[in-house]
Amino acid sequence: MPAEQKNNPLHGVTLEAILNHLVAHYGWEQMNERIRINCFYENPSIKSSLKFLRKTDWARKKVEALYLESLS
Repeated sequence: MPAEQKNNPLHGVTLEAILNHLVAHYGWEQMNERIRINCFYENPSIKSSLKFLRKTDWARKKVEALYLESLS
């Protein structure tokens, strides 16, 4: 394991797993309230959210931060 990944809590966790966890924990409506992006508001789905988040770095970082917050 590279040294820079040693303390990374996101290492080995897929974006799909993160989204599935957040949907189970918060639901789409509360996720939209916390992170205002259309893929959580208009016809939300894991597939459409993955497509958007893989292309949009700032949104992915917010989702990852919400995931880490939900774990604590």
